[in-house]
Amino acid sequence: MLSPAEIRERYEEVCAAVGPHVTVVAATKYVSVEDMAVLAEAGVRVVGENRAQDLEAKHARYGDAFRWHFIGKLQSNKAKVVNRICDLVHSVDSLTTARRLEVPSLVQVNLAGEVSKAGVPPEEVPGFLRDGVVGLSTMPPAAADPEASRPWFASLRELAAQHGLRELSMGTTQDFRVAAEEGATYVRVGSILFGDRSGR
Repeated sequence: MLSPAEIRERYEEVCAAVGPHVTVVAATKYVSVEDMAVLAEAGVRVVGENRAQDLEAKHARYGDAFRWHFIGKLQSNKAKVVNRICDLVHSVDSLTTARRLEVPSLVQVNLAGEVSKAGVPPEEVPGFLRDGVVGLSTMPPAAADPEASRPWFASLRELAAQHGLRELSMGTTQDFRVAAEEGATYVRVGSILFGDRSGR
């Protein structure tokens, strides 16, 4: 793990790059419970967890040190955990889960129809619109060039506008700048802040 000063510098660079209207969510899937203390010391304000059990463990230790978001695949039986802890869920793709959530949420849209990715087809979005749904999220097809993500981000922005939704969670470490240019209100970054820890 980098030092708090190094992470703070990287975090502030990302925040400056996306501007004040975009919330930077630190994706902490590969950050241990112990190392979360470094993020708190670095001034990271919003963290996104992928697994409900990790969310519980980290929140039990750090509580109000962060604002907590859920960014992974959420099983409906874990909605109670998320309702208790999180400000926002980025990844709703099941009507059963959507009905159990009591916190604001984003519908995850699989724009490219990739079998390997979660999310609902664009045409199914209207069925998810209910109290608490405030926007959409997406993960575009993997690409070496960040510009390859731009059409997907633009499509999500247009889809959200069609349904009167204001929040857009799109863009990760490799393409967050393009996402911000296309209207993202949340970007999810991990390795740019604290290095590639996926091998741990």
